[in-house]
Amino acid sequence: MIPAPAFLANPERFMAFSRWAAPLFGVIAVALAAAGLWLGFTAPEDYQQGLTVRIMFIHVPAAWMSMFVYSCLGIASLLALVFRHVLADAAAQAAAPLGAAFTFLALVTGSLWGRPMWGAWWVWDARLTSVLVLFLFYLAYIALRASLDDETKAARAAAILALVGLVNLPVVHWSVEWWNSLHQGASVFRGEGPAMPPVYLWPLGLMALAYMAAFGSLWLVRIRGEVWRRRAEAAALRAARA
Repeated sequence: MIPAPAFLANPERFMAFSRWAAPLFGVIAVALAAAGLWLGFTAPEDYQQGLTVRIMFIHVPAAWMSMFVYSCLGIASLLALVFRHVLADAAAQAAAPLGAAFTFLALVTGSLWGRPMWGAWWVWDARLTSVLVLFLFYLAYIALRASLDDETKAARAAAILALVGLVNLPVVHWSVEWWNSLHQGASVFRGEGPAMPPVYLWPLGLMALAYMAAFGSLWLVRIRGEVWRRRAEAAALRAARA
């Protein structure tokens, strides 16, 4: 078997790191979110979108995180398949519900934003449809893991599904470029620089960092819980065999 990387080969090191890192990330997330929300909701109204522009500070970071978390899920699944290490599998399993939550938040806030802008709660736009497909991949991963009693088979099948779902990430990202879309194109990560003024860019950046820190905290907590669950099940199995 290929030896696992050092950071995956030592769960004790991970548990020691996550014990202090998870609460630290949580505190950072709260501080950044407080600053981002204050700046965002005191920013002036947009000349076209009015007050509804403030949905951006909730929606856009959630949309970014939906793709970032799925990337983490895919990488962890790949490492679990290649190195067959339980910590990588635990990381993948822990990431899926968090990614589903971010994606659901992006879909809901996008719908709330789209109603006054487009006159409809939902349109089968390329970006919206591909994000919906991403949400369904999250749900399918969670359902597949829960549907198989054999945890090893469930982990392998779900990891393969997660890797298949990675194909959808470029579609989500480039959908507004590849097809005619109601959804606006990139306004932050552009070669010529951000298109929005600093009064909107700063709170958006702070909220994005807050979402990232919150994910880091929750992910570490969920991985820790998964490690403890598996240790408890292994101990119970050893006791039953004794």
